[in-house]
Amino acid sequence: MKLGFIGIGLMGKPMTQRLLQAGFEVSVWNRSADKLADVKAAGAIVAGSIGELVEQVDIVLLCLANTAVVEEVVFGAGGVAEFGHGNQLLVDFSSSDPQATRDFAAQLKKRCAMNWVDSPVSGGVAGAEQGTLAIMCGGEAPDIERIRPLLAPLSQRATHMGPVGAGQVTKVCNQMIVGCNLLVLAEMTALAKASGVDAQKIPEALAGGFADSKPMQITGPLMATESDPDPKWHVRTLLKDLDMAVAHSLREGSAVPMSGLAAQLMRQHGSKGYLERDPATLIKLYKD
Repeated sequence: MKLGFIGIGLMGKPMTQRLLQAGFEVSVWNRSADKLADVKAAGAIVAGSIGELVEQVDIVLLCLANTAVVEEVVFGAGGVAEFGHGNQLLVDFSSSDPQATRDFAAQLKKRCAMNWVDSPVSGGVAGAEQGTLAIMCGGEAPDIERIRPLLAPLSQRATHMGPVGAGQVTKVCNQMIVGCNLLVLAEMTALAKASGVDAQKIPEALAGGFADSKPMQITGPLMATESDPDPKWHVRTLLKDLDMAVAHSLREGSAVPMSGLAAQLMRQHGSKGYLERDPATLIKLYKD
């Protein structure tokens, strides 16, 4: 099973490295070619174009910034759809709009008979590096079974959630919880500090209780010290996902008032120059 990976960024790089370590042959392409040095050194084959990559692989993997970039890479000039065929499969690890994903899958099938599996991931860069991601898949059952061998070195769990688009809906649900959680963490940390509590001890004090979470343990200490670390994830990504939650809720007629408020608070924070920063900076909403 020859793999082609498009999108060698914060997540794509460690995911590609784990696939190489597991013995897969992986070809890579990235819009910014300078990001390919490390995966090339690890054994990846650098393709000169998307077409060259697609023509030499069985499965095309995407891990891209947003829905618009996915559309460009797949359907733009020289994109995947121009070179794919029915024996191949496209697996999208990106976090994209669910309805757009369904439309893309139908369009790709019509253009080149290639099936689509949406497999967004959760677990951050650390999860990608350690192979402990949670992966939520949408697509046809035979396609999910076909890709399980390549999902194994990437994840602690890969769950088939339903037809195409179901993986993206599940990721939206995941991000609703994460985004709201982080904003409450920032609010709580600011209150604790204003009250004279040593906020750095809160993650330890609450560990294992109902209030505990990975954001608490990873981001809580950074918020307590009001750090602005080199980002392992970005405010803009959470904002994009919360906006997708609101948009999807409008289509389904299901209210998401807390996620809607979280999106506006995230947008307010981003407007102050924090879009490219780590979500740990959300504490500054309550300090500035």
